[in-house]
Formats: sequence, structure tokens, C-alpha cells
Amino acid sequence: MEKGKKIKLFIGLFYISIVSLFLYFLFSKFSFQEITSYEFIKNNRDYFVELRQSNLFFLALIFILFVIIWVFAAGFGSPVGLLAGFIFGKWLGLIFLIFGMSVGATALYLFANYFLKEIIRDKFLNQFKKLEDKFKSSEFFYLLIYRFIGGIPFALSNVLPCIFNVKVSNFFWATLIGTIPQLFIMVSIGSGLEKIIDQNLEAPSILQLITSPDIYVPIIALMILLIITIFVRKIFYKK
Repeated sequence: MEKGKKIKLFIGLFYISIVSLFLYFLFSKFSFQEITSYEFIKNNRDYFVELRQSNLFFLALIFILFVIIWVFAAGFGSPVGLLAGFIFGKWLGLIFLIFGMSVGATALYLFANYFLKEIIRDKFLNQFKKLEDKFKSSEFFYLLIYRFIGGIPFALSNVLPCIFNVKVSNFFWATLIGTIPQLFIMVSIGSGLEKIIDQNLEAPSILQLITSPDIYVPIIALMILLIITIFVRKIFYKK
């Protein structure tokens, strides 16, 4: 078996093992019905509020480490974005989330650049070759736009810059700055959910959720952001 295929197989098995272990330990302690019940969510919300008030530093450290591992292993950030807002609120949640995701994404980039660079270049270079000159002319600027517009699965967007040999420092800072708009919206939705749960002893209806300003304002902002990024993406990826 070729070296590249062995690496692919190893990484695939690694991801499957991590996900399987996570699901095993999660569902060996809780049933799916328990996890998705309103009572379970509300009780854990109360627990996190108490922990945040008594030991914010410890909770923040654990959360940041969790985000780093999550991004490196799972490769996407929407669930932890909602969780950040739910646990810490809008502003602290954003700070902790951005830092954790930037470190996790950079760790994934370093891993891919060291172990998978040739595989990534062989598979994606022709598809994204038109961006090569742009990155060479102004690496940080185009990395910043690349991070802002998205349109590529987060895990893949973390490893594609291997094609262009971008500097690690540029990758980290472009990720940290360029992902702020979409992460802020995710955190805002999570924070809004926490407020609604705090105000309702019983599970709110879908109508209550979507008519709450804490929910529909971030969703409208997300739709506007998507429209903007679609237009910018057309210019960015134009031949």
C-alpha cells in the first residue's frame, strides 16, 4: 500500500475511533431522549451558571481546550459556537471561542502541512490554482478574505492553505480576525437561547423562539452575512 493511502487510512480510522469513543461514553451515561429533553438542557444551564460565577477561569480553560480538540478532531465549529454563547454569554463566549477555534484550526493546518501536504496538493491544486497568484501577492490579505467568505467546509478550509505554503502566523491571525462575523452570530444565537431558557420554566414553542429578538436578530444578521459573502466569493474565486 502506498504511503499516502496508509496515512489516509490511519487518519480515517483515527477520526472514526474518536467519534465512536465520544458517542459511547456520552450515550452510556445518558440516553438520546434525556440529552434532548428541555429539563436536561435547563438543569445543565443552571449548573454552568453556578460554575461560571464560582470559577470562571477554570471553566474558560476547560472550554478552550475542548474547542481546540473539537476543531482539530471534528473540524467544524457551529455546535461549539452555540455552546460558547449558551455558557458564557455573547462577549466572553466570543473571546473564548475565537481563541480556541484559531488555535485548533492552526493545529490542524500544521498537522496537514506536515503529514498530508502532497496528498492535498495532488487532489486540490488544479481546482484552486487560480488563487495561487493572489496568495503570493498578498498572503495575509487574501487569507483574511478566504476566512471571511467561507463557502468551504471548515475542516477543508483549514488544510487547503497547505497548497500555497502560507505562514503559520498569517494563518492564525487571519483565522482569528476573519471568522469573527460568523462566530459572533453563532454565539449570539447561543446566548439568546440561554436567555429564553432562563425565562421559561417549560419548553418554549417554536413560535416563541423565532419571535424572540435574541434569536431572530442574529438569524437576520446571518442571512445578510451570507448574501454579502456570496457576492465577495464570486469576485474572490473569479478566474
